[in-house]
Amino acid sequence: MNAKSANFKVRLGLFVSVGILLFFLAIFFIGKQKNLFDPVFQLTTNFRNVSGLQVGNTVRFSGINVGTVDNIRIVNDTTVRVDMLIKNDVREFIKTDSEAGIGSEGIIGDRVVVVSSGSVSGKKVKDGQVIASSEPTETDAIIQSLSITADNAAVATDEITQILAKINGGQGTLGRLIQDTTMATNIDKTILNLRTSTKKLDQNMDAAKDNFLLRGYFKKQEKAKKEKAEKEAKAREEAEEKRKEAEEDAKKEAEKKRKEAERKKK
Repeated sequence: MNAKSANFKVRLGLFVSVGILLFFLAIFFIGKQKNLFDPVFQLTTNFRNVSGLQVGNTVRFSGINVGTVDNIRIVNDTTVRVDMLIKNDVREFIKTDSEAGIGSEGIIGDRVVVVSSGSVSGKKVKDGQVIASSEPTETDAIIQSLSITADNAAVATDEITQILAKINGGQGTLGRLIQDTTMATNIDKTILNLRTSTKKLDQNMDAAKDNFLLRGYFKKQEKAKKEKAEKEAKAREEAEEKRKEAEEDAKKEAEKKRKEAERKKK
C-alpha cells in the first residue's frame, strides 16, 4: 500500500512539474511574441480604414517582424488611431518621415502593419511619435476588379467565338472569301483580266506611236521631254559654275585678308 502511495506521489509530482514547465514556456513564447520581455517604444499612426487589422497583429520593418499592434481606437468618423509597440533596437532606423501602411500575409492572410524606413537625413523617432500613414488597398476592391476583368474577358471570348463561327459558316465578306471558292475564282479572273488589259494598253500605245496621224503628236511629246531635260541639265551646269565662282571669290577674299593681316604685322 505504501509502495502504491509513493508511486502515485511520484507521478503526481512529475505531472505537476511538467504542467508548471509548460505553463512558463507558454508565458515565455506568448510574451516574446507580444514583446513583453523586450524593451519597446510606442509608435502611433492614423488611418481612415484599418481593413480588418486587429490588436496583436504583427508590425514589420524591412520585412522583419519588429513589433505588434497594441491598441486600435476610433477617434472620429474619418480617423482610426493605431498604437504599436516596437522593439527598441530598431528605433534608430525608423525616421520621423517614415510611413505606416497596412498589408497582408498572403492574399487572404492576417493583416500586418508595414513601416517604411524614411529618408536618410530624417530624424530618429521618439517614444509616442505619430507618423504618417498610407491608405491600404482593399482586398474586396481588388477581387471585384479581377471579377470585372474576368467578365469582360468572357464576353470578348464569346464574341470572338461567334465571329469565328460566322466565318466558318461563310457569313460576311471575310467568310465568303475563305469558304466560297467561287468568289476566290472570280477574284483571280478579275486580276488576270486587269493584267491582260494593261498588256493590251501597252501594245496599243506602241501601235499608236507608229500611226501616221498620231506620229506628230508623240514626236512633239518626245521633243518637249527632251527640251525639258536639256533645260534642267543647263540649269544644273549654270548652278555648278556659279558655285565654283563663289568658291573662287571666297578663296581670293580670304587670301587678300591673310596678306593684309601679314602686312599689318610687319
